[in-house]
Amino acid sequence: MKIRSTGEAGKYEKAGEKLTAVLDETEKVIVGQQEIVKNILASILCDGNVLLESKPGLGKTKMTRTVAQILDLDFSRIQNTPDLMPSDITGTQIINENNDGKQFEFQKGPIFANMVLADEINRATPKTQAALLEAMEEKQVTAGNNSYELEKPFFVIATQNPLDQEGTYPLPEAQTDRFLMKLKLDYPSEEDEEKIVERFTEELEYSPNLKSILSKPSIIKLQEFTRQVPIADDIRQRAVKIVNATRQNQDLEFGGSPRASMSLVLSAKARALIEGRSYVSSTDIDKMAKPVLRHRIGLSFQAEKKGLTTDNVIEEILEDL
Repeated sequence: MKIRSTGEAGKYEKAGEKLTAVLDETEKVIVGQQEIVKNILASILCDGNVLLESKPGLGKTKMTRTVAQILDLDFSRIQNTPDLMPSDITGTQIINENNDGKQFEFQKGPIFANMVLADEINRATPKTQAALLEAMEEKQVTAGNNSYELEKPFFVIATQNPLDQEGTYPLPEAQTDRFLMKLKLDYPSEEDEEKIVERFTEELEYSPNLKSILSKPSIIKLQEFTRQVPIADDIRQRAVKIVNATRQNQDLEFGGSPRASMSLVLSAKARALIEGRSYVSSTDIDKMAKPVLRHRIGLSFQAEKKGLTTDNVIEEILEDL
């Protein structure tokens, strides 16, 4: 690992200060859940998509909309339902009549935004879920014979109900792998819930004056800067060993791919940048292991029978390495 000069270290500190300001601004609306917001911000720095799982009513939409506003991003929300069609997401060709006669014109769908909230993605049919794949991976939409690029930066934050609820369709492995992280939003603590109730029941519409901390060009620059965060060889090797251990574990039907290793290292770099550090630590790797891996590994039948979760297996791997 190269030793950074004082000037270079100052750049990391300034970036960390900006990112801390983003986190502080979100607290004007979002109570608690700092770790979730921090991981969403890390995913944005990695130019990645987020799968956010929780039970209804925990503020997923408000959280996403708040982050988009603070980052000055165009926001769009797609409510997934069993009858939602792919064209309802991507857009459709319509016929316009003018002086030159009838012409086809592409009418853009809600996917054309910087931050797209695909709410309850697992309520949509597999065909409609697949409509998001090209946008998430290629940052473009194809309609007919034409392809339309999506404006950068572009992110999908998809929310998901737990699969034991009625009216849900499991996401295929190919689609879950498109998400950089899977975050689990849990109930707030009793103290935080008291603050939430107080904040949102005293006014008809609680709407604090949020400041835009970053702009679209500055986000893209920070994404480039994230990849430049140095990481020591032994720390990078730890990330690879963690992912490789998921392929050897007897409790897992299948483990993470090389994409998981790359995602783990990149996410750790983003975490270091958010913390204002000019290097990646082993703690960064360990902190990002669950969000990056929990949706990329599959439990064996025996593990499910024992009541294990993917998080349990990841914890065991981290303890052994």
